Amino acid sequence: MEALPILKERDVQLFEKGTWSNFKDQLVVEEHLQIILNGEILVSSACSPEYTRELAVGYLVSEGFITSSQDLASVKAPHPLRVEVETTKPVDLSAPRQINTCMGRGSGLQVEPIVSPNDNLLWSPAHLLQLIAELDASSLTFKKTGGVHSAALAGPQGTIVRFEDIGRHNAVDKVIGYACLQHIPLHDKCLLLSGRIASEILLKIARAGFPMIVSRSAPTYKAVDRAEELGITVVGFARGQRFNLYCHGQRIAREQ
Repeated sequence: MEALPILKERDVQLFEKGTWSNFKDQLVVEEHLQIILNGEILVSSACSPEYTRELAVGYLVSEGFITSSQDLASVKAPHPLRVEVETTKPVDLSAPRQINTCMGRGSGLQVEPIVSPNDNLLWSPAHLLQLIAELDASSLTFKKTGGVHSAALAGPQGTIVRFEDIGRHNAVDKVIGYACLQHIPLHDKCLLLSGRIASEILLKIARAGFPMIVSRSAPTYKAVDRAEELGITVVGFARGQRFNLYCHGQRIAREQ
């Protein structure tokens, strides 16, 4: 199956310091993905047209339609913008979406607190800053266009995988979907994010099972409140040699 481009070039006019000039600029591509669940259209959403299998599976985890790869009978992508998922047991498609995202609106989500068997695992501040620096350095589409968000899956040994998408929620869902499809446990991992940690993002990672999120940007008050309740470590403004720790700092080593 031929991949779709994620960038396209356009002629642009630039006004700068009182003069006009012409140049060619690269813009991010926005397409619409259809997720078909058990033969019925579940949702159609704007996204970057790559890694859509991961996006679809991550969305299903985030919304509670599935909990692990064991719930998946098959995942097929006959076209990059159509992913067909069959589950091993019936799913109630009439249930309201539980997390407000760019893919749908809902009424709230009940999530169990994170209980991690690896809460004796301490993350080095230097390691977290290195991970977020690597996320920033590898965000090539953002550097070209300024039009995408980045998210990554990381562990004690380093970054495992990263994705970019026009939607912040989509980038997170791609990480969650990848972990599900590759059978990667998340109790000793963290999610790296380039953008704001909103409460919807926090609930997504809680549903997936992440004990920690680290972002270059800010969390919202509501996100930190929910993280406090759910046992999730929140790190924001991770840039250069500094970061802010908002809650559940027991997972981060106190280095001098």
